[in-house]
Amino acid sequence: MTLNSSLHKTPLHALHQELGGKLVPFAGYQLPVQYPAGIMAEHKHTRDKASLFDVSHMGQALLEVADLGQGDQSHGHVARLFERLVPGEITALKRGAARYTFLLNDRGGILDDLMVTRPFDESAQGSLYLVVNGATKQADFDHIAQGIGTDARLVPLDDRALLALQGPAAAQVMGQLAPDALSLKFMQSRRLDVAGLACWVSRSGYTGEDGFEISVEARHADKLARALLACQPVRPAGLGARDSLRLEAGLCLYGQDLTPDITPIEAGLAWAIGQRRRKQGGFPGAGRLAEMLNHGVPRRRVGLIPEGRVVARQGTEILNQQGVVIGRVTSGTFGATIGGPIAMGYVAVDYADLDKPIELRVRGKHHPARIVSLPFVPHKYYRGE
Repeated sequence: MTLNSSLHKTPLHALHQELGGKLVPFAGYQLPVQYPAGIMAEHKHTRDKASLFDVSHMGQALLEVADLGQGDQSHGHVARLFERLVPGEITALKRGAARYTFLLNDRGGILDDLMVTRPFDESAQGSLYLVVNGATKQADFDHIAQGIGTDARLVPLDDRALLALQGPAAAQVMGQLAPDALSLKFMQSRRLDVAGLACWVSRSGYTGEDGFEISVEARHADKLARALLACQPVRPAGLGARDSLRLEAGLCLYGQDLTPDITPIEAGLAWAIGQRRRKQGGFPGAGRLAEMLNHGVPRRRVGLIPEGRVVARQGTEILNQQGVVIGRVTSGTFGATIGGPIAMGYVAVDYADLDKPIELRVRGKHHPARIVSLPFVPHKYYRGE
């Protein structure tokens, strides 16, 4: 396949070609969907050992206020500004802590989901490190800049790459290349040297496994990736395995499972809305979300297990046993860990009970399935001994 020359390339583009990566268009970039081992092998290797993913298409930025380096006072300043736009509890973030939250429209619909980190270092207090989805990053940055106005400065970090090391052997590898990374727990972050390179390291990821996301200057990305791949447990993995891993972990993909027409409450993500924020509001869509929290929602995100081997892809209709459409699949694939097809989607709330029998219309035929709890595979995040 010939790729459009207008697509962006990540700093690891040459390495992907060298490793035999099959490059496809994704979020405006050329990215590997798989390597010669194949998606299923990459998926299983991530669950068993450790894989390296290039996620440099994601948008990285710093949100800064003028009084940088003045401790809790300056953090409180930038956090209150950012809370104008998101429902997460940002002011209470401890140094080096990360939080999952959303940009919302006036109806509480999700414009994007993102990670927000309060830096650990004193000199960086008064800034927030943001990571947004690649397909929406320019719209996100414009939305944030407009919402903050002149009270803070948004600095896109176009000169940085982002790598994700995921799997149970990830800690072993980081112990060799950056021993201090082992002190991190899930959703904690530090500036660390990894293989002698200055990096921002977060113990996080989007596979359900223990792992690390490593931000590094773009000019050093190739050197860092090669150092990680030189460690025996590590192999490269592409978009295909990343998608099947995150779906098994019950994690949402923006643009499919989350959209501007879906609220965090419908998506089962109310846990990401801080208790203080629920009471005080002060962010877009707060009134509608409060109404949903108090009075319920018309639909819910659910896990789906089809019977047999049929895979229900995005857009598949979900029906009740009388043949009435009650929802649609938003993500579906073959779950390599559980050895069968899995899916997520939204159904009318009356049909969202566990083990509820439903049907999936795939290529004109009705296939039995049932509602199950998420995730399909337990999370293995490292939260400390």
